[in-house]
Amino acid sequence: MELYLDTADVNAVKRLARLLPLQGVTTNPSIVAASRTSLWEVLPALRDALGGQGKLFAQVLATKADLMVEEALLLNRRVSGLVVKVPVTGEGLAALKILHGMGIPTLGTAVYGAAQGLLSALAGAEYVAPYVNRVDAQGGSGTATVKELQQLLELHAPQAKVLAASFKTPRQALECLLAGCEAITLPVDVAEQFISAPAVLAAVDKFEGDWHSAFGTLTLC
Repeated sequence: MELYLDTADVNAVKRLARLLPLQGVTTNPSIVAASRTSLWEVLPALRDALGGQGKLFAQVLATKADLMVEEALLLNRRVSGLVVKVPVTGEGLAALKILHGMGIPTLGTAVYGAAQGLLSALAGAEYVAPYVNRVDAQGGSGTATVKELQQLLELHAPQAKVLAASFKTPRQALECLLAGCEAITLPVDVAEQFISAPAVLAAVDKFEGDWHSAFGTLTLC
């Protein structure tokens, strides 16, 4: 299972990389724009925050296949090992096919349906990113979409992985993992909710209080 952070917040990546078994960081144009920092500054800084290791994902902005390919090649040249995110539109599918032929690793993004995701995998995407919460917000079931996509990839494109994205709650992420999802990317706030449950902190406080009351110290010595 691969765990990623979906952010351009370098300090958050540094903080959480110390705690979590992160495989890398995903970004998109909105995330980078919110950081108000150049993409060419953010990506190296994110890699440094990961200790110089891990995968980075960045997305093309163009909407035509030929220009998507140009931007993908630029990203690939500027940042070694980068996985290029391509929206799964008609033009995006054409770009994915070309990039696959060039050996450029890609992720099919902005996926709202299982069939759409399968097409991106068949076009050569190594990862497929269904938007779980956004599907929920449109009245569908993000988890059901992930389950269907997972089954389709296992049957028809086993070389590709679901990388589920767009989460608002830890429960959404957990349901995707239970559905067999091999990779997820979490916003910083959702990742922090996994490791900062109030009930857990209360339990630790009680352990400390009981120990101090009995022994007058907070050490094992």
